Amino acid sequence: MSHQTGIQAGNDVKDIFANAKSGDQIRLIKVVIEDEELTLGTTRKASKQWDQEYDSLVLPLLDDDVPCYILYRLDSTNNQGYEWIFLAWSPDHSAVRHKMLYAATRATLKKEFGGGHIKEELFGTTKDDLSFSGYKKHLTSQSAPLPLTAAEEELRQIKLSEVQTDIGVDTKHQTLQGVAFPIHKAAVAALERFRDKKINYVQLHIDFQQELILLQSTEPTEVKDLPMRIPKDCARYHFFLYKHSHEGDYLESTVFIYSMPGYKCSIRERMLYSSCKSPLIDMVENNLHIEIEKKLEIDNGDDLTADFLYEEVHPKQHAHKQAFAKPKGPAGKRGCRRITRPPAEGEEEY
Repeated sequence: MSHQTGIQAGNDVKDIFANAKSGDQIRLIKVVIEDEELTLGTTRKASKQWDQEYDSLVLPLLDDDVPCYILYRLDSTNNQGYEWIFLAWSPDHSAVRHKMLYAATRATLKKEFGGGHIKEELFGTTKDDLSFSGYKKHLTSQSAPLPLTAAEEELRQIKLSEVQTDIGVDTKHQTLQGVAFPIHKAAVAALERFRDKKINYVQLHIDFQQELILLQSTEPTEVKDLPMRIPKDCARYHFFLYKHSHEGDYLESTVFIYSMPGYKCSIRERMLYSSCKSPLIDMVENNLHIEIEKKLEIDNGDDLTADFLYEEVHPKQHAHKQAFAKPKGPAGKRGCRRITRPPAEGEEEY
């Protein structure tokens, strides 16, 4: 979900937006953030067709270490007027706080300009990304189908239609029903505060004697702290608000982590945690209305690095997979043909 920073557009930006949308003189608008306000950087007038002057107008305005927004007018129109391309520039060498600030304010700028005027949206960290050739590649990738085989697509559809099956090594049968232990009121209250973003981490554990899911911790947690939150000798449920930037957008994704340190736990503990997991997730998603973007199952907290989390929440699509190669038969002659039925009367046996 997008996160707003409270930064608003200055009067100069509002005025140029109004003028640009009502005429055909302005080709390009550059907007920057200064003094916690969206400020006009510069404008460029149209002198040629949009594709003939794209690179000469856009690329010189991209600083090597400072993000910005650029609105570029096309020559095509829709029912609201001319159509525009929205370019979000976030160079690799810019400060992290600048990247996050621009990512979090991106939705504000689009709303101020008017989303109905924006035909395409492009994010770039290098000038090649936002060049004319980069724009054409973007259009090609937008229209291309997902790079999946028919079997992979069928499997994806099956997974989308499944509801909380989550069969793992600790589940004895696929038909095993979850054990719905009640959740202590303190744990529910913590999850509600997590939903309302008053806290960013909740850890729960099962009390086997009381047959109750209890609150363990709500300690403020960053990505670098996650490995320390994973016990090495007992299982836990974790809810973590993963704050990060993805393709120019600032996102806050809820990640559910089921940590089970293998066979260091008793069989009873493994079975109960595994069986209680799905009913707990059902309650959190359906009753507390917390949308879980990713569910993880780990046995070691050391795996929870920043790169690992990012790749799990935003998995890459593989262009293709190597076709299965049928094993070759044994070398040499195969020998005589074998008879698979006894010879009938009067029939010679070979």
